[in-house]
Amino acid sequence: MDKDDLLRRARDPKNIPGIYNYCDRWCERCAFTSRCLNYDPREKFADPAKKDIANQAFWDELQETMETTMEMIREMAEEEGIDLDEPPPEEYVKEQEKIRKAARDHEVARLSHRYSKMVDEWFKGSEGAFKEKGDELGQQVLLDLPRTSPLVEAISLEDAVEVIRWYQHFIHVKLQRALHGMMEGVPEGLEDYPKDSDGSAKIALIGMDRSIAAWGEMRKFFPEKEDAILNQIVFLDRLREKTEKAFPEARAFVRPGFDDPPR
Repeated sequence: MDKDDLLRRARDPKNIPGIYNYCDRWCERCAFTSRCLNYDPREKFADPAKKDIANQAFWDELQETMETTMEMIREMAEEEGIDLDEPPPEEYVKEQEKIRKAARDHEVARLSHRYSKMVDEWFKGSEGAFKEKGDELGQQVLLDLPRTSPLVEAISLEDAVEVIRWYQHFIHVKLQRALHGMMEGVPEGLEDYPKDSDGSAKIALIGMDRSIAAWGEMRKFFPEKEDAILNQIVFLDRLREKTEKAFPEARAFVRPGFDDPPR
């Protein structure tokens, strides 16, 4: 994408400004891709190779987009008389590092990081259970047993796994951003505006809500692992409560497009 193309898309009145700042990055399941500047519907993105992070085409496309973006940023900075090559003041660097450390050490950050590891541990310990469930559903398909819906079950199980895996690390990343923003404080003159930290915390909370629901679905498929699954749910619920306490205004944050009436 060249600069002119990016600017043309940015001026499209159908776009919802800022919608991409508080989404879950799951474009395949989003109803607003046609109104999001970050989503590129061009045919070349239909190439699966350009969505696969293990493929060189993906990195080539990402590099091209980054170079175009940096070109625009440099032009804008030059117009404002800002030298992007000038190193930031030492005091600023030290303050930012202090904030990053405090955010990493915050209880909700530590808990969300622990949860991401718990998910890996659970799936690793459940490989045998998944194989057995796959064999069971395969047998039901072959035998065409009455009162069974193996294909529906398989799709439901796949959906639950996808949701859990999608938000596994996302929750921690968004909470880190929320904590950093909260500790950095609100820029002067913006006190009356919604806080970015609350928006980031809200999408992290939504990720927790959806993950808890997905773990609830998993209980139906693996009743023999109910205790371990309940442990995940209880842990997430605890994280959710502590996040809501740390960001009491997060649930009320209005995300552009998602929480306000469509225009």
